[in-house]
Amino acid sequence: MTGRGVDDVTGRPGDDAGAAVDAWSRSHHDELVAVRRHLHAHPELGFAEVETTAFLEQRLTAAGLQPRRLAGGTGLVCDVGGDAGDGPVVVLRADIDALPLHDPKDVPYASTRDGLCHACGHDVHTTVLLGVALALASLDRLPGTVRCVFQPAEEQVPGGGRQVVDEGVLAGASRAFALHCDPSLPVGMVGLRTGSITAACDRIEVTLTGPGGHTARPQLTVDLVHALGRVVTEVPGLLSRLVDPRSSVSLVWGAVSSGVAPNAIPQTGTLRGTLRVLDRTVWSEAEDLVRRLVTEVAQVSGAGVAIEYVRGVPPVVNDPRSVALLRSAALETVGSEGLAQSPQSMGGEDFGWFAEVLPIALARLGTHGQGAPLDLHRGTFDVDERAIGVGVRLMARTALHALASDAAGVLGNVPG
Repeated sequence: MTGRGVDDVTGRPGDDAGAAVDAWSRSHHDELVAVRRHLHAHPELGFAEVETTAFLEQRLTAAGLQPRRLAGGTGLVCDVGGDAGDGPVVVLRADIDALPLHDPKDVPYASTRDGLCHACGHDVHTTVLLGVALALASLDRLPGTVRCVFQPAEEQVPGGGRQVVDEGVLAGASRAFALHCDPSLPVGMVGLRTGSITAACDRIEVTLTGPGGHTARPQLTVDLVHALGRVVTEVPGLLSRLVDPRSSVSLVWGAVSSGVAPNAIPQTGTLRGTLRVLDRTVWSEAEDLVRRLVTEVAQVSGAGVAIEYVRGVPPVVNDPRSVALLRSAALETVGSEGLAQSPQSMGGEDFGWFAEVLPIALARLGTHGQGAPLDLHRGTFDVDERAIGVGVRLMARTALHALASDAAGVLGNVPG
């Protein structure tokens, strides 16, 4: 390509750069679909994405790029542009792991691995980022560096995003962007939202103990099942009265276990559940609140209490300026009719860890084609593969906008 690359007057991507990315995406559509289908057929769990990492490494290296592996051996970081060593650094992130689910789809690219499936669209996210890296590498120059992070273990707790932060991968970068498949949006649509878009998700396990006894004489022992019932019903309600309702705290128990006989009061019982919250400040206080409330409620009955509280992932809170940059790119990619207001989700997403270092923004990529929407985290999940090209154009243009804007120091002039 022999164009301006970036408009030096406006600080925005020049027509040549955007047009080149669009052309690259369209001319490589079949190749990108083949990549996505290969990844879908060969899923790997978090921190075991050995073949996926090698596959991506080979593709990037063949394009003249220099990917480097994360310390754990899976996942890659690959810088595009920035040959002179100056200019801003913008991060684009994709997650590369799959889920431990059976793939029942009757398609040529169905999972070849028993009990493993790309049921959350990570194969699409990864393909999009690979396409962005290759498309941007084909441009003459960039006003900075686009750091492509192919992150492992998003589906685990606390997630591979924590590893990326701890390894210093984000050092020196100005902001980070990611996208996630959204089967509720038609292909060709992009969902955006400022502020909290996903929730923190923590895991809680409560164990209550007592001496056990006969159900005919509960007054002589600790009625452990009754104590469990009180924790199940009372703690979520009490919690909701101690935090701002706008933080959307949700404590839901998913498993209760105690006893084997109808006429014997058991000695132990367990509860397992998750706490989700949209507000980062409330998330930082949640563990202490839950521990106090569970202990107070259970100890009224005399039960012993042990609590295992595992902090999962933070909420993803989208930075307004970064969302404005995404919106500018989305307007160029899908037009105003292709923009949607994304609802908040109580699902977890470890991209939230990146916000400990820099501003972030997560977009929703419409993937629904024909028929009924195929929901995430089900083995039946699939996408309209036209979404891949939309994702490449969206994220590449976002990177171009962000680099140009950060380089020129004109963040306040980004159209929104």
